[in-house]
Amino acid sequence: MTRLRVCILAPVNTDAFNQLLLAAVRPVLPGDVEVEVRNLHRGSPCIQNRLNLTENALAVVQTARAIEQEGFDGIWLSDFDMCGVEAAREAIDIPIIGGFPTSAFSAMSLSQRFSIITIEQSTLAMQRGHVAEYGLSESFASIRSINCPVDQLSNLDVVIPKTFDAALQAVSLDGAQSILLGCTGFVGVAARVAELLEESLGCYVPVLDPNQCGFSFLLSLVRMKLRPSRLCYSKATLPDA
Repeated sequence: MTRLRVCILAPVNTDAFNQLLLAAVRPVLPGDVEVEVRNLHRGSPCIQNRLNLTENALAVVQTARAIEQEGFDGIWLSDFDMCGVEAAREAIDIPIIGGFPTSAFSAMSLSQRFSIITIEQSTLAMQRGHVAEYGLSESFASIRSINCPVDQLSNLDVVIPKTFDAALQAVSLDGAQSILLGCTGFVGVAARVAELLEESLGCYVPVLDPNQCGFSFLLSLVRMKLRPSRLCYSKATLPDA
Protein backbone atom coordinates (compact mmCIF):
# COMPACT_ATOMS: atom_id res chain seq x y z
CA MET A 1 0.00 0.00 0.00
CA THR A 2 1.35 3.41 -0.95
CA ARG A 3 1.61 5.67 2.06
CA LEU A 4 0.87 9.38 1.80
CA ARG A 5 3.43 11.88 3.09
CA VAL A 6 1.94 15.00 4.64
CA CYS A 7 3.83 17.84 6.29
CA ILE A 8 2.55 20.07 9.06
CA LEU A 9 4.23 23.44 8.62
CA ALA A 10 4.23 25.67 11.70
CA PRO A 11 4.76 29.15 10.21
CA VAL A 12 6.87 30.39 13.12
CA ASN A 13 10.56 30.56 13.95
CA THR A 14 10.44 28.03 16.79
CA ASP A 15 9.89 24.32 17.23
CA ALA A 16 8.14 24.86 20.57
CA PHE A 17 4.74 23.94 19.13
CA ASN A 18 5.74 20.95 17.00
CA GLN A 19 4.78 18.19 19.42
CA LEU A 20 1.50 19.92 20.29
CA LEU A 21 0.57 20.10 16.61
CA LEU A 22 1.29 16.40 16.17
CA ALA A 23 -0.88 15.66 19.19
CA ALA A 24 -3.67 17.82 17.76
CA VAL A 25 -4.00 15.82 14.52
CA ARG A 26 -3.35 12.37 16.00
CA PRO A 27 -7.09 11.65 16.54
CA VAL A 28 -7.76 12.16 12.80
CA LEU A 29 -4.53 10.60 11.46
CA PRO A 30 -5.19 7.53 9.25
CA GLY A 31 -2.84 4.57 9.29
CA ASP A 32 -1.70 5.08 5.69
CA VAL A 33 -0.38 8.63 6.28
CA GLU A 34 3.11 9.59 7.38
CA VAL A 35 3.27 13.03 8.97
CA GLU A 36 6.21 15.26 9.89
CA VAL A 37 6.27 18.73 11.42
CA ARG A 38 8.49 21.55 10.16
CA ASN A 39 8.90 25.17 11.22
CA LEU A 40 10.61 28.27 9.87
CA HIS A 41 14.25 29.20 10.41
CA ARG A 42 13.63 32.94 10.51
CA GLY A 43 10.86 35.40 11.26
CA SER A 44 8.63 35.81 14.29
CA PRO A 45 8.18 32.99 16.86
CA CYS A 46 4.42 33.62 16.91
CA ILE A 47 1.66 35.10 14.73
CA GLN A 48 -0.55 37.48 16.65
CA ASN A 49 -0.95 40.41 14.23
CA ARG A 50 -0.61 41.50 10.60
CA LEU A 51 3.06 42.41 11.04
CA ASN A 52 3.86 38.83 12.12
CA LEU A 53 1.95 37.55 9.09
CA THR A 54 3.88 39.76 6.70
CA GLU A 55 7.25 39.02 8.30
CA ASN A 56 6.85 35.24 8.07
CA ALA A 57 4.98 34.87 4.77
CA LEU A 58 7.98 34.72 2.40
CA ALA A 59 9.72 32.18 4.63
CA VAL A 60 6.54 30.08 4.48
CA VAL A 61 6.66 30.08 0.68
CA GLN A 62 10.34 29.15 0.55
CA THR A 63 9.88 26.40 3.15
CA ALA A 64 6.81 25.05 1.35
CA ARG A 65 8.81 24.76 -1.86
CA ALA A 66 11.55 22.83 -0.03
CA ILE A 67 8.92 20.52 1.47
CA GLU A 68 7.49 19.82 -1.98
CA GLN A 69 10.98 19.02 -3.28
CA GLU A 70 11.35 16.43 -0.50
CA GLY A 71 8.43 14.51 -1.97
CA PHE A 72 5.58 15.38 0.38
CA ASP A 73 2.05 15.10 -1.02
CA GLY A 74 0.51 18.06 0.80
CA ILE A 75 1.04 20.70 3.47
CA TRP A 76 -1.17 21.62 6.42
CA LEU A 77 -0.13 25.20 7.30
CA SER A 78 -0.96 25.30 10.98
CA ASP A 79 -2.16 28.89 11.18
CA PHE A 80 -5.78 30.04 11.46
CA ASP A 81 -4.78 33.21 9.59
CA MET A 82 -3.20 31.32 6.66
CA CYS A 83 0.22 32.96 6.74
CA GLY A 84 1.73 32.75 3.24
CA VAL A 85 -0.77 30.17 1.95
CA GLU A 86 -2.06 32.14 -1.03
CA ALA A 87 1.47 33.05 -2.18
CA ALA A 88 2.74 29.50 -1.66
CA ARG A 89 0.09 28.19 -4.06
CA GLU A 90 1.87 30.15 -6.80
CA ALA A 91 5.16 28.41 -6.06
CA ILE A 92 4.24 24.76 -5.48
CA ASP A 93 2.20 22.04 -7.19
CA ILE A 94 0.88 20.25 -4.11
CA PRO A 95 -2.09 21.40 -2.01
CA ILE A 96 -1.43 23.69 0.94
CA ILE A 97 -4.28 24.47 3.34
CA GLY A 98 -4.64 27.05 6.12
CA GLY A 99 -6.98 27.28 9.07
CA PHE A 100 -9.85 29.71 8.62
CA PRO A 101 -11.68 28.48 5.50
CA THR A 102 -11.57 24.80 6.43
CA SER A 103 -12.88 25.56 9.93
CA ALA A 104 -15.54 27.99 8.71
CA PHE A 105 -16.92 25.76 5.97
CA SER A 106 -16.87 22.78 8.33
CA ALA A 107 -18.99 24.87 10.70
CA MET A 108 -21.34 25.75 7.85
CA SER A 109 -21.84 22.03 7.25
CA LEU A 110 -23.11 21.70 10.82
CA SER A 111 -24.90 24.99 11.51
CA GLN A 112 -25.95 28.30 9.94
CA ARG A 113 -24.22 30.80 12.26
CA PHE A 114 -20.76 30.57 13.80
CA SER A 115 -18.62 32.58 16.18
CA ILE A 116 -14.82 32.69 16.51
CA ILE A 117 -13.06 32.49 19.85
CA THR A 118 -9.64 34.03 19.34
CA ILE A 119 -6.57 34.71 21.42
CA GLU A 120 -5.97 38.47 21.72
CA GLN A 121 -7.43 41.83 20.81
CA SER A 122 -4.80 42.17 18.07
CA THR A 123 -6.42 39.35 16.08
CA LEU A 124 -10.03 40.57 16.19
CA ALA A 125 -10.06 42.85 13.14
CA MET A 126 -7.73 40.57 11.18
CA GLN A 127 -10.06 37.59 11.60
CA ARG A 128 -13.20 39.60 10.90
CA GLY A 129 -11.52 40.31 7.57
CA HIS A 130 -11.36 36.57 6.78
CA VAL A 131 -15.12 36.33 7.23
CA ALA A 132 -15.73 39.08 4.66
CA GLU A 133 -13.10 37.74 2.25
CA TYR A 134 -14.79 34.35 2.08
CA GLY A 135 -18.31 35.78 1.76
CA LEU A 136 -19.53 34.51 5.12
CA SER A 137 -20.67 37.76 6.73
CA GLU A 138 -24.34 36.74 6.83
CA SER A 139 -23.43 33.54 8.69
CA PHE A 140 -21.06 35.24 11.13
CA ALA A 141 -22.40 35.75 14.66
CA SER A 142 -19.41 37.26 16.48
CA ILE A 143 -15.77 37.09 17.46
CA ARG A 144 -14.60 37.13 21.06
CA SER A 145 -11.11 37.19 22.57
CA ILE A 146 -9.89 35.33 25.65
CA ASN A 147 -6.92 37.73 25.99
CA CYS A 148 -4.30 35.00 26.08
CA PRO A 149 -1.07 35.01 24.03
CA VAL A 150 -0.06 31.98 21.98
CA ASP A 151 2.73 30.93 24.33
CA GLN A 152 0.24 30.55 27.20
CA LEU A 153 -2.34 28.41 25.40
CA SER A 154 -0.86 25.20 26.79
CA ASN A 155 -2.12 26.19 30.26
CA LEU A 156 -5.41 24.35 29.86
CA ASP A 157 -6.52 25.03 33.43
CA VAL A 158 -6.78 28.69 32.43
CA VAL A 159 -7.55 28.44 28.72
CA ILE A 160 -10.47 25.99 28.88
CA PRO A 161 -12.55 28.05 31.38
CA LYS A 162 -11.85 31.27 29.46
CA THR A 163 -12.75 29.66 26.15
CA PHE A 164 -15.91 28.14 27.61
CA ASP A 165 -17.03 31.50 29.04
CA ALA A 166 -16.46 33.23 25.69
CA ALA A 167 -18.19 30.45 23.77
CA LEU A 168 -21.18 30.50 26.13
CA GLN A 169 -21.55 34.25 25.58
CA ALA A 170 -21.26 33.77 21.81
CA VAL A 171 -24.11 31.25 21.91
CA SER A 172 -26.31 32.96 24.49
CA LEU A 173 -25.82 36.59 23.47
CA ASP A 174 -24.69 36.51 19.83
CA GLY A 175 -26.73 33.64 18.40
CA ALA A 176 -23.83 31.37 17.46
CA GLN A 177 -24.74 27.78 16.62
CA SER A 178 -21.14 26.55 16.32
CA ILE A 179 -17.76 27.75 17.59
CA LEU A 180 -14.44 28.08 15.74
CA LEU A 181 -11.24 28.17 17.77
CA GLY A 182 -9.31 30.99 16.12
CA CYS A 183 -5.77 29.76 16.69
CA THR A 184 -4.06 26.44 16.02
CA GLY A 185 -2.50 26.75 19.48
CA PHE A 186 -5.85 25.74 20.98
CA VAL A 187 -4.80 22.09 21.39
CA GLY A 188 -6.85 19.84 23.66
CA VAL A 189 -9.51 22.52 24.07
CA ALA A 190 -12.33 21.88 21.57
CA ALA A 191 -13.75 18.62 22.93
CA ARG A 192 -13.77 19.79 26.54
CA VAL A 193 -15.42 23.11 25.70
CA ALA A 194 -18.08 21.25 23.69
CA GLU A 195 -18.75 19.07 26.73
CA LEU A 196 -19.06 22.11 29.01
CA LEU A 197 -21.42 23.84 26.57
CA GLU A 198 -23.64 20.77 26.39
CA GLU A 199 -23.72 20.52 30.19
CA SER A 200 -24.64 24.19 30.49
CA LEU A 201 -27.10 24.50 27.60
CA GLY A 202 -28.58 21.03 27.55
CA CYS A 203 -27.83 20.62 23.84
CA TYR A 204 -24.81 19.92 21.63
CA VAL A 205 -22.87 22.82 20.04
CA PRO A 206 -19.96 21.95 17.69
CA VAL A 207 -16.59 23.37 18.73
CA LEU A 208 -14.12 23.05 15.86
CA ASP A 209 -10.39 22.49 16.26
CA PRO A 210 -8.70 24.20 13.27
CA ASN A 211 -5.88 21.64 13.22
CA GLN A 212 -8.24 18.71 12.81
CA CYS A 213 -10.47 20.51 10.28
CA GLY A 214 -7.55 21.65 8.14
CA PHE A 215 -5.54 18.44 8.30
CA SER A 216 -8.57 16.28 7.46
CA PHE A 217 -9.54 18.48 4.53
CA LEU A 218 -5.99 18.45 3.20
CA LEU A 219 -5.99 14.65 3.23
CA SER A 220 -9.16 14.61 1.13
CA LEU A 221 -7.52 16.86 -1.49
CA VAL A 222 -4.40 14.69 -1.55
CA ARG A 223 -6.43 11.50 -2.00
CA MET A 224 -8.39 13.11 -4.85
CA LYS A 225 -5.09 14.24 -6.44
CA LEU A 226 -6.22 17.88 -6.52
CA ARG A 227 -3.91 20.89 -6.44
CA PRO A 228 -4.07 24.69 -6.85
CA SER A 229 -5.78 25.96 -10.01
CA ARG A 230 -3.41 27.70 -12.39
CA LEU A 231 -6.32 29.88 -13.54
CA CYS A 232 -6.27 31.38 -10.05
CA TYR A 233 -2.66 30.93 -8.92
CA SER A 234 -0.30 31.57 -11.83
CA LYS A 235 2.95 29.64 -11.39
CA ALA A 236 5.63 32.02 -10.13
CA THR A 237 9.38 31.68 -9.88
CA LEU A 238 10.65 32.21 -6.36
CA PRO A 239 14.20 33.41 -5.74
CA ASP A 240 16.28 31.21 -3.49
CA ALA A 241 16.51 32.15 0.18
